[in-house]
Amino acid sequence: MLDKLIAAEVLEKALSSGGTFSEIFFEDTLVNSLVMRNDTVETVSSGRKHGAGVRLFCGTRCLYAYTNDTSRAGLLDCAAKVAAAAQCAEKAAVAPLTRRRFADMQPAERLPADVEHQKRLAIMRDCNRVIHEVSPEIVQAQAVWSDVDQRVWIANSEGLFVHDRRTRTRLGMMAVASDGKENQTGFEGPGAMRGFELFERKIDATEHAKIAAKTALTMLHAPMCPAGVMPVVMAGGFGGVVFHEACGHSLEATSVSRGQSEFCGKLGQQIASPIVTAIDDGTIPFSWGSTNIDDEGAPTTKLVLIENGILKNYMIDKLGGLRMGMPSTGSGRRQDYTFAPTSRMRNTYIAAGSDDGAEMIATMGDGLYAAKMGGGSVNPATGEFNFAVSEGYLVKDGKIAHPVRGASLIGRGGEVLMKIDRVGKDCSRAQGICGSLSGSVPTDVGQPHIRISSMTVGGRDA
Repeated sequence: MLDKLIAAEVLEKALSSGGTFSEIFFEDTLVNSLVMRNDTVETVSSGRKHGAGVRLFCGTRCLYAYTNDTSRAGLLDCAAKVAAAAQCAEKAAVAPLTRRRFADMQPAERLPADVEHQKRLAIMRDCNRVIHEVSPEIVQAQAVWSDVDQRVWIANSEGLFVHDRRTRTRLGMMAVASDGKENQTGFEGPGAMRGFELFERKIDATEHAKIAAKTALTMLHAPMCPAGVMPVVMAGGFGGVVFHEACGHSLEATSVSRGQSEFCGKLGQQIASPIVTAIDDGTIPFSWGSTNIDDEGAPTTKLVLIENGILKNYMIDKLGGLRMGMPSTGSGRRQDYTFAPTSRMRNTYIAAGSDDGAEMIATMGDGLYAAKMGGGSVNPATGEFNFAVSEGYLVKDGKIAHPVRGASLIGRGGEVLMKIDRVGKDCSRAQGICGSLSGSVPTDVGQPHIRISSMTVGGRDA
């Protein structure tokens, strides 16, 4: 743990050559990772991540150093290195440190350290067995378990001193189907801000395993998707990754504060269809992307980004807020102590609307139903994106005709938001890992079924 007196010394040392703000982020984390392919255990590893990072501001300039030597001498040496590089004309004083307390919204019932690996492996083995039972065309099943028990202490020169504990557990299941000529895959990866109880009695992992297997089989026998411009209905859950990537990153201060977002200077303006409301919420109990506090010690928030098509808020960390002249929204996050925090999403989703999913398809004419989304790429400055559809269906005259593979969705975030003409009632979320300047962090994505009136679908030309 971080001693308050030592923390004050470190903050003083960091400011010894000048600076407007100093901070220490102290971390002690236990991690477990297990990989099982078919019935063979390939990897079992447990480890500890321990260290601290010291951050210093000189106005809107930031310096950061980190160390895994968390002795008093090691922390002071780390702070001295930051101070030596500062040379700042201004110098802030360190306010007396006061412990801030808060309610823990997601306490773990069974901590990872209290669970034997054999219990994890038993769940993984059941999932792989179920995947193989779906069809003889399933040639491979893989289960990947990960859990994290992270304890952090954060102190800064403004007098903050706070401690938090975060426990997360996730199980990824992949099925590979083959006809002897080519392979197709299906994936499910449920996770939550919980301990081992998540898969012991909260979630039936084998049901997700079946879904992964059925996706692989469906895509194995699907013809290629035709290319063209057409209406698209996107399912809920991981369908929200398109909003997350194509629009969410462009609403983070990481992009906005540098003038590198298509949404710069548009607060109060219409940037989406009037039926679209989008939210980034870190307060959902036990959700994969939730936090009690962010990695700068600020309380988590429920933040309405877009309300009835109007841009209401950006996601802001402390440094981004200084550059923008706006307060933090509790959005400062980092992978671990080796990264300085930046503004990041938490649980980001398009809110439920009033439309019926079946009606969206029945009235769309010819188009594409994107039942599951895969990975993609995006340029936050322009909002241009390209995303793979991992499970898609061709729609003919308002009826689902047959599955198709090889589809991709191509467009620009701002344009797609304006073309959403239906938002369903059935909002759901799915789990992912988001990478950005401050490393990889757990995030939820989500939405109801939505319909985009027209967008470019990549595939095979007719």
